[in-house]
Parts: sequence; structure tokens; C-alpha cells
Amino acid sequence: MPAVDLALIGKPGCHLCDDAREVVRSVIASLDGEVDVSMTELSILDDPALLHEFAEEIPVVTIGGRVHTIWRVEPARLRTALLEAAP
Repeated sequence: MPAVDLALIGKPGCHLCDDAREVVRSVIASLDGEVDVSMTELSILDDPALLHEFAEEIPVVTIGGRVHTIWRVEPARLRTALLEAAP
């Protein structure tokens, strides 16, 4: 089964990023194998392009390279998006 690519873009020390990480991990765990999710964490401090694009919007969650949400992650909406993105 091909994986759905999810990226969490943030930075160290960001409490909203920590909250988003918990929600994302919880949603992935709740899928219980329905969808294979490949999660990557990226820091805006390590990538000038990400810093330029998202400096004021972190955390950002992308699915398949497209922005899904910024600032707050809604579990039900994320779950639905991951199910719909599954190949």
C-alpha cells in the first residue's frame, strides 16, 4: 500500500507545533492501518525557503505536498483528509 505523505512544518520550542504533533500522531494511530501515513517533520530554521514561506504560520500540516492546515489541527478534518488522500 503506498503511503500518504504528511509533513509537519514548525520549529523547536513552538508550543503550537508540539500540540499539532500530538494531534497528528493521535490521528495517525486512530487510523489503525486503514491508511499508511509517512510523516516527516521539517523545521523552518533548517530551510530558508520554508522560513520565508511559513515564518508567521507555523505549525503547518501538508498532505501530499499541499497545505492542509495552519496553526491548529482539527483531528476529524485531518482524519478525513488522510482517508481521502489514500491511493
